[in-house]
Amino acid sequence: MNSLTYSYETIRAHTESLAANLSPEDQCVQSMPDASPTKWHRAHVTWFFEEFILRAARDDYRVFDEKFRFLFNSYYDAVGARHPRPARGLLTRPAAAQIAEYRAHVDVAMLRLLPRVPDALVPLVELGLNHEQQHQELLVTDMLDAFSRSPLFPALDPDWREPAYDPGPSRFLRCPGGIAGIGHDGDGFCFDNETPAHETLLPDFEISNRLVRNREFLAFIEDGGYRTSAHWMSDGWAEVQAAGWSTPALWRDADGGWSQMGPGGLAPLDPDAPVRHVSWYEADAFARWAGARLPTEFEWEAASGHPDFLERDTHVWQWTDSAYRPYPGYRPAPGAVGEYNGKFMINQMVLRGGSLATPPGHSRPSYRNFFHPVKRWQFSGFRLARDT
Repeated sequence: MNSLTYSYETIRAHTESLAANLSPEDQCVQSMPDASPTKWHRAHVTWFFEEFILRAARDDYRVFDEKFRFLFNSYYDAVGARHPRPARGLLTRPAAAQIAEYRAHVDVAMLRLLPRVPDALVPLVELGLNHEQQHQELLVTDMLDAFSRSPLFPALDPDWREPAYDPGPSRFLRCPGGIAGIGHDGDGFCFDNETPAHETLLPDFEISNRLVRNREFLAFIEDGGYRTSAHWMSDGWAEVQAAGWSTPALWRDADGGWSQMGPGGLAPLDPDAPVRHVSWYEADAFARWAGARLPTEFEWEAASGHPDFLERDTHVWQWTDSAYRPYPGYRPAPGAVGEYNGKFMINQMVLRGGSLATPPGHSRPSYRNFFHPVKRWQFSGFRLARDT
């Protein structure tokens, strides 16, 4: 078995293991327009291999169902029309069992192809595998949002264990300025938005060695953080008022104590764990309140190699103060896969690192995640930075 075949089988199996504890009814639910049903995630990543690899590489490939090209396209305009994203939860059919048949059908064809896949298609297979890992994380966060709205607060994974964290105090690391190399510049997979590698000039700065903790965020709340407009960007303050934000998402105040919804269900809030499920607006407001700021994505990447830079990619994606824009010289790939990242490079903010839902081996220092600043259903947190 070659390494590409092994990676394919391993990653595809992990998707199924994430869905193993979910009933067919669970797999159909869509809790909000940003989320997608589990069975849609399972089908969409399968559609990617069928659409972009099998249709192109195998003349004898038999498409499982032509209607799936419409149902499970996400945002690829070059492929054609698609079912509206906010209405994915209305797709009670095809059933979850038929999605399993679809996955098996495509897996058989892919496993026949991979030992002799043309060299030109290897990067596309690798993109498909990393794409599936991204949807594995979305599967967890989307179902977590759905389960958090249930009065039963069910567990996505009854055996879930929260990741360990460093119990020591936070401190700022002094980072000298100068010319820093940014972006992916080496072997191994990366997404196109991590390229081209380039240099940027950084001033001297300081960055926290650890992520901001629940205990620290509780102090912000108790000091009127959500009631003090001076801490907030105008759009963020408008959202606080419109949505009634008073805590991070998925917090519950019951019986005089705070609880938090996680993959293992509802559990008491750990005051010393990294805060999560906060928007960029909340992270920025906290930083202002604390007399600090968020790091830029370039400061974050430059500092991530420091030996005392803790919790790089194990707990939460970390908001930065950088808008999601292309690097100098960036060009999207030709064809439909060129829509993967480039057309989203506006009105969003960059997050760095990884989270407790990120599949093992999927993160790297140059990885650029991105969301609109109001979003907080992902495992998103932050660390602080300061000018020197």
